[in-house]
Amino acid sequence: MNQALIAAMAEAGETADSLAGQVGVDPKTAARWANPGRVPRSRHRAKVAQVLGREVGDLWPDVLTRREPAWFRPWVDIEREAVVLRWFELAWVPGLLQTEAYARGTLTMESLTAEEIDERAAARMQRQSILHRARPPLVVAVLDEAVLRRRVGRDASLMREQCEHIAACAELPNVRVHVVPIDTPMYLGLGGPFILAEMSDGTHVAHVDGQVRAQIIDDTAEIATLGRRWTRIVGEALSRAQSLDLIRKAAASWT
Repeated sequence: MNQALIAAMAEAGETADSLAGQVGVDPKTAARWANPGRVPRSRHRAKVAQVLGREVGDLWPDVLTRREPAWFRPWVDIEREAVVLRWFELAWVPGLLQTEAYARGTLTMESLTAEEIDERAAARMQRQSILHRARPPLVVAVLDEAVLRRRVGRDASLMREQCEHIAACAELPNVRVHVVPIDTPMYLGLGGPFILAEMSDGTHVAHVDGQVRAQIIDDTAEIATLGRRWTRIVGEALSRAQSLDLIRKAAASWT
């Protein structure tokens, strides 16, 4: 448990309900902040610290040593709090399903120092802990088959291990992986990847990546558009069992 937060709340005479009311979140969300590894979004952290009369670093020391890029942190906060993540990827393995070797392979294409690569790879691996916590989110990932067929680096074993890892993740009770076959005619997924996050209070937020910058979207109309696209993309994908079979065949092909 986050003893620092619990002690600060007791000292300030605040409960999860009263804190939630002042911060503007659901009481259940506020209650979860006392659990290990549960860090509020940045704007909520600042408000909680203000209400309790403490520094953010006193309540959540990990935020001072976070390794992911600063621009990506708001989404990581959303990812931690989400109860459902619907993720479509056209060219990459979703970050939550990557092996460290694959993550490093993607990062070496960027203009990063060796230290930065180490930090970002570690951050990506740390994010995956949400898949194995006591109450993990439901993660539904849809991949274009090209993700499984494109080599990363020179060693085929890297992709074999990555495909095997996806298959292992797909067998977790809270993870569903579907694959859109490579011979599928043109479909909406070709417009690019995106993630839809459903929060415990029923609100939805999206993450849309780009060559220059990523966007976090909370506009209702835009979320609805992505929701419709998600439904049509899933309609092009294989069933869970068929997808798992294809993933295992892809792993075997990397020799």
